[in-house]
Amino acid sequence: MQILIPIEEFQNNLFEWFSECGRHWIPWKLRKDGSFPESGEFISPYGIWIAEVMLQQTQLQTVIPYWEKWMKTFPTLIEVVEADEQKVLMQWQGLGYYSRAKRLHQSSKLLIEFTGKDNFLDPFAWPVELNQWLSLPGIGKSTAGSIISSAFDLPSPILDGNIKRIFSRLLATKNTPSKDQKTLWKMSSLLLSKKRPRDFNQALMDLGAKICTPQKPSCSCCPLQNYCVAYIKYDPHDFPKKEMKKIKTLQEIGIGLVFNKNGELLIDQRLETSNMGGMWEFPGGKKNPDEFIEDTIARELKEELGIVVKVGAKLLSFDHAYTNKRLYFTVHFCEWISGQPRPLASQKILWVSPEKLLDFPFPSANIKIISELHKQLSFRNKKL
Repeated sequence: MQILIPIEEFQNNLFEWFSECGRHWIPWKLRKDGSFPESGEFISPYGIWIAEVMLQQTQLQTVIPYWEKWMKTFPTLIEVVEADEQKVLMQWQGLGYYSRAKRLHQSSKLLIEFTGKDNFLDPFAWPVELNQWLSLPGIGKSTAGSIISSAFDLPSPILDGNIKRIFSRLLATKNTPSKDQKTLWKMSSLLLSKKRPRDFNQALMDLGAKICTPQKPSCSCCPLQNYCVAYIKYDPHDFPKKEMKKIKTLQEIGIGLVFNKNGELLIDQRLETSNMGGMWEFPGGKKNPDEFIEDTIARELKEELGIVVKVGAKLLSFDHAYTNKRLYFTVHFCEWISGQPRPLASQKILWVSPEKLLDFPFPSANIKIISELHKQLSFRNKKL
């Protein structure tokens, strides 16, 4: 596909809009004193790297408070390197996609080897080449490009969701973005300002977030409308072409809250090789067809822990959606009848008092259970 856009004019229009309307407040894009970096200036890539990993499959407004909390706990690279995985997962708790946190932790050890323990505070000691960043676990081409252009103001194209949408509309592509990756990357590279790559990439992301939005794009005030084939010839709402949506399957999950005589709850740690490996959870599992949920809980606790329980009152039920599936959790209190708990399907088990549950990294669905459990126990204590 031939791309016929006057590049310098395109860049100037975008920069003029960005100067007036861009998101100049994003914290990891600024110097330590909160000021905006000069053209060509290197700034610390540490906070940018953390933010870019958090931003994978997560929106900016969701990421900001997690990033701020992270930076208080791990203000520099060395704190991440020296932290154990459980502490890293605790800081990530609630963001989802926990493999990102584990890969980030792995990457920190590789980065400190590159910078050296005496130079990690110096932006000039960090990698600046695309292939160097791509060699780190969990870093793709767009994430690497964003780190390089944001931290070092070096020309490296990016292609996040916002930019895919903008380019798909500019070209009025008939294919879905996933089928047009090669063309869209070509466009990102061709249009990129070599003089102001930091501002250019950020301006495009801001335009996608504020003007060229998925629904109700503000075409009348878009600085790129004169180059947009979707606007000139078609309806921008029809672009980009939609991917075929997969139907999310619904799976019922039974969870058992097992107490011992000391009032402690039984929790287990997921295997490292499993989804959300290293996280803690309450025992339970998938309901079989034509099985009562109480029977599911009793069976799963026998299979996972080797214990026999009597399933009692229900605490709560709730839906929880993931990227490709929906789970329906039903949680019951359980009386421990016999058997010594063993980690038959996990790497570790612990008895934990309810007030200390939040000291462990749990997936967000389990956080809902903990919250409701605390309410229930608080209510019981007040009655007593």
